[in-house]
Amino acid sequence: MADVRVSNHPLIQHKLTLLRDKRTEPKKFRELIREIAILLAYEATQDLATTPTTVETPMGVAKGYRLQENIGLVPILRAGLGMVEGIWEMMPSAEVWHIGLYRDERTLRPVEYYNKLPVAPTVQVCLILDPMLATGGSASATVDILKRWGAQRIKFVGIIAAPEGIATLSGRHPDVPIHVAAVDERLNEIGYIVPGLGDAGDRQFGTG
Repeated sequence: MADVRVSNHPLIQHKLTLLRDKRTEPKKFRELIREIAILLAYEATQDLATTPTTVETPMGVAKGYRLQENIGLVPILRAGLGMVEGIWEMMPSAEVWHIGLYRDERTLRPVEYYNKLPVAPTVQVCLILDPMLATGGSASATVDILKRWGAQRIKFVGIIAAPEGIATLSGRHPDVPIHVAAVDERLNEIGYIVPGLGDAGDRQFGTG
């Protein structure tokens, strides 16, 4: 069964509506991607392991917690880049590893062209970042890469998903939770999410 967590947070839903609007310019679009990513990452990291500790305050000793796990951010190039900055500000110790995949327009299958992961895993939790979970091919291929690398825990954090993409990713990797802001109706004949928001990469970088 698919593990899909769809956020109903009012701020996310408000910003998602602005993001979808075809009149939203690239600068504002990038800002919204960044802001939504921060909010989604907050929800996706609620189960991170912590270790009890104490700190000295100006008034005495306080009990607290420190993160026990190292986090890796894995944006799928190029659209996933826009989600990194905001999450990185919230988790400055996170490592960032880029995976480059493009979708063959004829077969709609992912083709890997960039991968600079280190030889052995350096983190315990990987967050795959991609605004759109469309066919699910790129996300599934990225999980394949991370599992071969030895990643222990993997989560997908996106903004909009299609039912077809959820079925593909969950079918191949049922152990990977999917965190998104919305699940839309379907894919069209060329693999775009309907109603979606168009091409997330083009709209971020003004190339559409």
